[in-house]
Amino acid sequence: MGPKVKFVGVSKSYQMYKRRSDRVFDLFCFKREKPRHFFALKDVSFEVYSGECIGVIGINGAGKSTLSNVLANIISPTTGDMNINGQTSLVAISAGLNNSLTGRENIELKCLMYGLDKATVKEITPKIIQFADIGSFLEQPLKNYSSGMKSRLGFAISIFIEPDILVIDEALSVGDQTFNSKCIEKMNEFKASGKTIFFISHSLSQVRSFTDRVLWLHYGEVREFGKTAEVLTNYQTFIEWYNKLGDLEKLEHKNHAHERQFIEHQRVFQKRMNFSTFIPVLILMVSAIFTGLFMFLLS
Repeated sequence: MGPKVKFVGVSKSYQMYKRRSDRVFDLFCFKREKPRHFFALKDVSFEVYSGECIGVIGINGAGKSTLSNVLANIISPTTGDMNINGQTSLVAISAGLNNSLTGRENIELKCLMYGLDKATVKEITPKIIQFADIGSFLEQPLKNYSSGMKSRLGFAISIFIEPDILVIDEALSVGDQTFNSKCIEKMNEFKASGKTIFFISHSLSQVRSFTDRVLWLHYGEVREFGKTAEVLTNYQTFIEWYNKLGDLEKLEHKNHAHERQFIEHQRVFQKRMNFSTFIPVLILMVSAIFTGLFMFLLS
């Protein structure tokens, strides 16, 4: 059986401009100054199989949330090949939820967005409500929820729509111990059924107790990918070293790592980016011109 998720040389970059006006000029292929490319992910490769739970760790700025958004197809990679066999659901605080809608309305909306029919939504809604356990807040707008309540609702929805791949991005960091235990139990059921889980967390104890392998990201790059015990041991050694650094040394380490994430202007890559962004602008311009002419002729 082939991998459930396969990344080969996947990178996600963003163009960095010194001025907002440079972005507008670049949109129309008029360059006043060459932008730099910042790689939130850089040449990431791994294979994950059905039934595996993969921990994703790293210090702040490592690229964990970018990876979760790429896995959930919220953003597309800039370069590289990505193959995901199945439907992915992201569990993060407020991910895919509307702050203006009530909890009940968010349940229906998110379930319908995942392609469930109304009969199925009606069937699983009581289960979601019972698992989330947010009481009378169910009928309140999400903007009135605490971060923990948002996380509870989001997790409950994502579990009961039964995706093939579950991506959990720090969603358990704001919950109480009772709810976290309930989530871990449900995730074990999910894993036992052959589903795949990416567990992104700063809680090394949860990562150690629940995951099969660990992906350690460091400022956009894969530092290590292997068995949980081995990677966590190496990561803890790094954290102990990092915590002993002074403030200036930490800043120097961070700045040096950030410089590796920047790549100067590349002609071929930039050409591809310009072409892809210019086409929709050209279509809008042509549509506006034809609309104006049509209205002028009608008048």
